[in-house]
Amino acid sequence: MIKSNFFALAAGLIFFTACTTAQNNRAESGFTSVFDGKTLDGWTFVGTGKKYLVEDGKIVAPQGVSGDLYIDKQFSDFVLRLDYKLTPGANNGIGIRGPLGGGQLAFIGMEIQLIDDAAPKYADIKPWQKNGSVYGVGPAKPALTKPAGEWNQMEITAAGRRIKVKVNGKLVSDVDLNSIKDPALLRQHPGMFRDSGHIGLLGHHDNVEFRNIRVKQLAPVLSVSSPLRKNQTAPAGFTTLFNGRDLTGWKGLVADPIKRAKMTPEELAKEQAKADEVMRQNWKVENGELVYRGKGFDNLCTVKEYGDFELLADWKIEPKGDSGIYLRGSPQVQIWEPNSGGYDREHPGSGGLYNNKTHPSYASKHADHYVGEWNRFRILMVGEKVHIFLNNQLVLDNVTMENFWDRSQPILPFGPIELQAHRDPVRFKNIYVREIPRSETKKK
Repeated sequence: MIKSNFFALAAGLIFFTACTTAQNNRAESGFTSVFDGKTLDGWTFVGTGKKYLVEDGKIVAPQGVSGDLYIDKQFSDFVLRLDYKLTPGANNGIGIRGPLGGGQLAFIGMEIQLIDDAAPKYADIKPWQKNGSVYGVGPAKPALTKPAGEWNQMEITAAGRRIKVKVNGKLVSDVDLNSIKDPALLRQHPGMFRDSGHIGLLGHHDNVEFRNIRVKQLAPVLSVSSPLRKNQTAPAGFTTLFNGRDLTGWKGLVADPIKRAKMTPEELAKEQAKADEVMRQNWKVENGELVYRGKGFDNLCTVKEYGDFELLADWKIEPKGDSGIYLRGSPQVQIWEPNSGGYDREHPGSGGLYNNKTHPSYASKHADHYVGEWNRFRILMVGEKVHIFLNNQLVLDNVTMENFWDRSQPILPFGPIELQAHRDPVRFKNIYVREIPRSETKKK
């Protein structure tokens, strides 16, 4: 009887173990380990001083480390799972969709906070500094966090502009980035709208350990950088400005905002009719692309006016090409090819606010693709401040755009988006806008 019970118990344990293993395998389906447990092959350290170590199958941030350790591969939409262990009072972070270096990832990308927020020294930290928060952006709910010195599990899901964080199986953060409208937050965190980049461990001088780091790549949401994106289908939260078929929603340029404001309705209507006729002559739709083939400066303007917004636009120029995008009817986010003869070789490339006189006017770096290839702008305008990403690189960070038409006044609060005609052929496609409701809510 005892022997029979023993075999029954053993059989039950084998069956339970087999079922549990099968469940775990199903749960982990599609995940790939990004840490071999022995080396940091496939990782890059950015920083100086102490570096991350590998000890007993773990990645260790030693006491005093301040640099960041990034996975070499870049990710767009993904699920990241890992185990982490904090020492008492320790602070670290998981960076997502960031560039390799160039600043604090919490601002130029995103940081998921790792912190022993039960430590007395953190009693007064902000809600968005709590463990599991999207740092500075979205506060985490209280987590089922085990005490410092014990292992915890974290899962981060980045699907389009939805960021979810679980700690030990409990959802603690669920942030829709498109819902954020606080101007101060938008200006401070331009990197939160990046749709791809590196995952990293962000050193903060404290001893922290990591293990079982694995990633599952997700089928991309129809996002800003998705190759599936077409003129007819805007990313979530955006509206299509160019439908790929005709000039619906666009009009010709009439003078400048100050002169237009002085016209009577009759005068404006007459001038608009003339401008629209020029528009139809020089702006054409060819194979789903918006093409300028004129010889003048007859910009193409949106019928609607915009205040704060995020704009996406793909563009392509020819050698010695020159164009731009006007924001609220004011010039301009520069598009040009700086490498041809006769051009300013000191100019780093497209993406600067060319007509600024007091504030920076040049892009911070050259991010243009070769002439004849498509480029992609992502422009965030909040108040008088502008962030510009060119080909997923931040080339202008929170710069004031000046009022070209009256430099004694700030930039106009509303105005059209314009595609600049500068005598040179230029092509645009995939033009989308996301309006941002204005709010003066302060970060709490």
